[in-house]
This record gives sequence, C-alpha cells and structure tokens, in this order.
Amino acid sequence: MTTEVLGLPRGRALTRDDLDSMPDDGHRYELLDGVLVVSPSPRWIHQRVSVNLVARLYAVCTDDLEILHAPFDVVLADDTVLQPDALVVRRSAFNDRALQGPPELAVEVLSPSTRGVDLLLKKERLQRAGCGHYWVVDPDEPSITAWALRDGEYEVVGRATGDEELDVTQPFEVSLVPVALLD
Repeated sequence: MTTEVLGLPRGRALTRDDLDSMPDDGHRYELLDGVLVVSPSPRWIHQRVSVNLVARLYAVCTDDLEILHAPFDVVLADDTVLQPDALVVRRSAFNDRALQGPPELAVEVLSPSTRGVDLLLKKERLQRAGCGHYWVVDPDEPSITAWALRDGEYEVVGRATGDEELDVTQPFEVSLVPVALLD
C-alpha cells in the first residue's frame, strides 16, 4: 500500500496527526521516528498469549498502576506513536486516548511479521524515551525476556524458556512461566 493510496503526505516524516487519518481496517498503525509501520492482525496464538499475560499482570498489579492492552497509543514524540501489546502505566499518566510519554513497562508478543521491529526498533526507541522495563514474549519458543533500564541502557534482568519460571520484582512482583501463557 503506497502513501498515495492512503492520501498521506510524501517527502516528510509522518506525525501523530497523519496517524489519526489511518483507516480502521484491522491493521496496527504505528510511527517510529516519522516512519509508518503497518502490522497485520495478530495470529490466534499471539492473542492467547497476550490475553493470558494481561490477566496475570492484572492479578498482581498494585493500586497505583494500570494494565492496558493493544491497541492503545503510547506517544513518545510527535513522530513516534507505538502500540505495545501490553502496558503497565501509572494511573495518573494517561488520558482516555493515549499515554503521553513512556510507560513503566511495555511488553511485546513476537510475531513473524513484527519480530525485527519489536526486538530492535521498538526496544531502542522505548529505551531512548526512558521506559523503565521492556519484556518480549516469544510464543514460538516459548520464552520471556525481561530488560530493565539501568543508566540509560537496557540490561537483561531475567529470561525463562518453556516451563522455567521468570521472577521479577519491578514494576511489581510477578512470576511467569512461558509455556503457561500458551494455555
């Protein structure tokens, strides 16, 4: 699909205003530094993992935090609007339309079509914006990798595969078993 078909401007970085003109067609439209990223609807296993993860996070979430799931805009800049699969945000930090700035935690569930974007571009952009925690769930392995922001850089604070347990304490205490997210 070209920018002419969508009626988007050419020759300049796209903005959040341009993103608002995207059709409601089942695709996920995000901006990374002014570049439009279009993702197809996720596979059923992606949805199952995402729902199970959000349920687990919701069960242990502290009162000052809120669990949200995609699609929900995270506005990091006028040219960068992401929609992580799951978010943990301070209740006071968002409005009914978007989160202005980085979440406490962003989680991506990998899909074949988004793997590179999630592991490289989104991770780097969330790190640069100051997102305290970034997790990636790979339903195909299955695995969970958790990073925490330390001195402006993400470092791995936990990784679990199969029936191993991932225990983290931030942004709240939770234990997750990758294979259990598939059930």
